[in-house]
Amino acid sequence: MLKKIKETVEYLESRISLKPEVGIILGTGLGGLVQEIDIQQTLPYEFIPNFPVSTVAGHQGQLIFGTMGGKNIVAMQGRFHYYEGYTMQELTFPVMVMKFLGINLLVLSNASGGVNPGFEVGDIMVITDHINLMKDNPLIGKNDDEVGTRFPDMGNAYDSTLVEKALGIAKKHGIKLQQGVYAAVSGPTYETPAEYRYIRTIGADCVGMSTVPEVIAARHMGLKCFAVSVISDLGVPGKIVEITHKHVIDAASAVEPVITRIIREMIAG
Repeated sequence: MLKKIKETVEYLESRISLKPEVGIILGTGLGGLVQEIDIQQTLPYEFIPNFPVSTVAGHQGQLIFGTMGGKNIVAMQGRFHYYEGYTMQELTFPVMVMKFLGINLLVLSNASGGVNPGFEVGDIMVITDHINLMKDNPLIGKNDDEVGTRFPDMGNAYDSTLVEKALGIAKKHGIKLQQGVYAAVSGPTYETPAEYRYIRTIGADCVGMSTVPEVIAARHMGLKCFAVSVISDLGVPGKIVEITHKHVIDAASAVEPVITRIIREMIAG
């Protein structure tokens, strides 16, 4: 794995003119944040050695280098998912590449189903913790100490200082933010009513099919993480309706400008 990481990093460094400080992973319906980036280079995934290729609608599939908020960034416009058939190591490979390119902060976004009865569709939730229900972990297997420690601590997986900073930005602009725990499942099916009840019972506020593997890989390498989730539908008794991927994309796209403002100011500060 380390050999592949270094091969990909060498390829990218030969084609970019900046050293990124912040990595951003844009989730379903949130790819438009790239409009806030002063783009210097764009590289489609299919041309990058060892990179997977996204197969999901709403994920453009390109790596973007540029500046935002006065910081050099690398943004993934489109992520990879376990349900696409990738291994955990394959879908977290880009995070490891970004770390070796020089980032010290990883910012992630996603869309999820809310199971907290106090949530509404369109709410933005800052993730404060997670529950891994994907029955797999990207760190299973032989550990390479050059990449990260064998037993990473996950007690502050979503950096509490960055969470407070985001809440302060939201308060300044009169933006409503929720906080909560994100449960990650493998997908690709949406949850049954019984599954929604179970996920709420074990302590989660929303449920989705991404983010947790990337955060585990990032914390393994000592990266700080900040993540937000758009509540695109509700798994709350009496509010459960039939959901499609288009509904998820539309709900996320509607609040994209708000998330963009929070992320831009947080990176700048």
